Amino acid sequence: MSAEKKAEHLTEKAKGKVKEATGAVTGNDSKRAQGKGEQAKADVKQAGEHAKDAFRH
Repeated sequence: MSAEKKAEHLTEKAKGKVKEATGAVTGNDSKRAQGKGEQAKADVKQAGEHAKDAFRH
């Protein structure tokens, strides 16, 4: 996985964590769920990149 893609996925996951935490603090369940969704999306993208890497070697 390229360093650029890895940084992109980590940034997306961090944004999701911030949204989730903001939702938890403010009591906004919608924001919390949105944050968890963004984290899951970043994890799926990262897993796809790992799978690509495994087939390249």
